[in-house]
Amino acid sequence: MQDSILHEKYMKRCLQLAKNGKGKVSPNPLVGSVIVHNNQIIGEGYHRKYGHAHAEVHAIVSVKNKELLSESTIYVNLEPCSHFGKTPPCANLIIENKIPNVVIGMQDPFAKVNGQGITMLQAAGCNVTVGVLENECCELNKEFTVFHMKKRPYIVLKWAETLDGFIDKKRDLNDLQEPNWITNEVCRSLVHKWRSNLSGIMIGTNTAQIDNPKLNVRSWHGENPLRIIIDNDLSLSKNLSVFDQSQPSLILNSIKNDKEGNNEFVKIAFGDSFLSNLMHVLAERNISSLLVEGGQKLIDTFIKQNLWDEARVFVGNRYFINGVSAPKIRGKIIATEKLRDNYLSVYKNQ
Repeated sequence: MQDSILHEKYMKRCLQLAKNGKGKVSPNPLVGSVIVHNNQIIGEGYHRKYGHAHAEVHAIVSVKNKELLSESTIYVNLEPCSHFGKTPPCANLIIENKIPNVVIGMQDPFAKVNGQGITMLQAAGCNVTVGVLENECCELNKEFTVFHMKKRPYIVLKWAETLDGFIDKKRDLNDLQEPNWITNEVCRSLVHKWRSNLSGIMIGTNTAQIDNPKLNVRSWHGENPLRIIIDNDLSLSKNLSVFDQSQPSLILNSIKNDKEGNNEFVKIAFGDSFLSNLMHVLAERNISSLLVEGGQKLIDTFIKQNLWDEARVFVGNRYFINGVSAPKIRGKIIATEKLRDNYLSVYKNQ
């Protein structure tokens, strides 16, 4: 019982550390690591940036007296890697430093690891414990897990609706104007935070043309996501913000494959197979998470094909009386929050 309490204590610290990598390590997972000697933390670290040293490396390097490693326990929220990728295997590093005890939050779903790191450590004589705070560890890396288990991004649908259930007023392509804001500035800043933590952001043709969104993180600090725009017949004006070269954009169309600076044109089959084709295109580009911010038609397409993992729905303190009806979604509400005079509900696909 005492060991279990201590294991959970130090695993919680791993999870805290891991979160420091949000928005910087994708498509890699969020990983934190702690090294404990006689119930004292003597080293810790986290995966800081994609392609750079992993959490276990930073934790081991931070230990001042390396002689203590042979009497210590290393904690890590995800199974240490066992293959040569952009960095050497962390399982080998643990073995080389003669760390006798390894406590792991969850097994790595990535095919090149997936239990092999655990096997390597056990074969070297390490005492390995797996599954400490496993649910919390899985939740932290849900995007990474879905990407490797389902070969597609973790999909988040997002929209804002009025108190009377509309997401927009009735507009057409001749009615170009600033978006009809439904939510307050707190909600809009939160959306920019989400953008900084997700790999891609997607809108449809009408949203690009009518609202002319930038799809960046100007109200938050972080990396801009890949902009993904549907432009079937390449009719959108090249003066729109999504083509401004300020960040990478993927333009899905039925005409050409081409590259113009930061704008990549990808020819894709539309129709019933569009979303499955899209998942393949995004997986090829290591887009492990996708925020769908399109209008009713695009969001309904994802809902009807049951291709979503999470929906984040704002309700603003406004009435439109008539307009474009909000999507209807079924799922388990896993969180609610009041943001001044607005509300946010988060749904999970069951």
